[in-house]
Amino acid sequence: MEAQTCKIKSLNISEKKGTIKTPRKELKLNLDGIEGDAHAGKWHRQISLLAAESIKSFEGELGREINYGEFAENITTEGIAVHKAMPFDRFRAGNVELEVTQIGKKCHGDNCEIFQLAGKCVMPKEGIFCRVIKPGTLSENDTMEYLPKTFRIKVITLSDRAFQGIYKDKSGPLLEKLSKDWFTSKTYLCETSRTVIPDEKELLETELQNAVNNRFDIIYTTGSTGIGPRDIAPAVIQNFIDLEIPGIMDHIRLKYGAEKPNALLSRSIAGVKDKTLVFSLPGSTKAVNEYLTEIHKILMHSFLMLHGIDGH
Repeated sequence: MEAQTCKIKSLNISEKKGTIKTPRKELKLNLDGIEGDAHAGKWHRQISLLAAESIKSFEGELGREINYGEFAENITTEGIAVHKAMPFDRFRAGNVELEVTQIGKKCHGDNCEIFQLAGKCVMPKEGIFCRVIKPGTLSENDTMEYLPKTFRIKVITLSDRAFQGIYKDKSGPLLEKLSKDWFTSKTYLCETSRTVIPDEKELLETELQNAVNNRFDIIYTTGSTGIGPRDIAPAVIQNFIDLEIPGIMDHIRLKYGAEKPNALLSRSIAGVKDKTLVFSLPGSTKAVNEYLTEIHKILMHSFLMLHGIDGH
């Protein structure tokens, strides 16, 4: 995929929130945001971006020319529709790297100088917010590269018989397909890696640790979650994760167990290791469908929480 770039048309700061920002030729960024700007701080909305194209379009609605910084954007860009970016996407210019944390915002209306002067505002729909990942200096007319987030998923099938070739692994490929379909529906990029191993404690421990070391965003295991003598996944994952997330698996067991009580025998577990979400699922394709249906409902909010972004 060819890299998308945009040009910095204006760099703007203000000392008070909710006020029009004034242009600067250069801005210094640290891990709290832009030095001297009111929005700097240890939170997720340190820097705001707005496309010049959005401003130009809004001029027609407002009936007058709009100056850069008038909508309180820190960085006015030109070249791409920045409001189509997604949380966790990044923008890079030289040493500086910004991570997208929020698209749009609630307008403060009468408490906002911008709204008072203009009567309306484009930022709630087409402004985006970022935090600083790598500090440095930005200058007017710098080029920024847009780096869309690719979510990386590791799928581990645990099955003695599938590993031996006695039968074909079906749950692993289904996990891959459903995951890719879901991320694609959210306009995210997604790549997967899949492996099949026997129900062996040491092999699972190695696969889990390798996936975390390689910074996969999600690890799914499938199989080995029941009460049979070789069902080892829950115990191994319990010892591996830093935090358990019991609610999601309890919910799934109760929801589907109400109809089919055998589902209550699953010991599936969910948790967090470093910045990686870990989910162990049963080995049937039916269970994979059921579990992912519920997991996908909480997945994006889980990532926001895990990375310290207030998505409420």
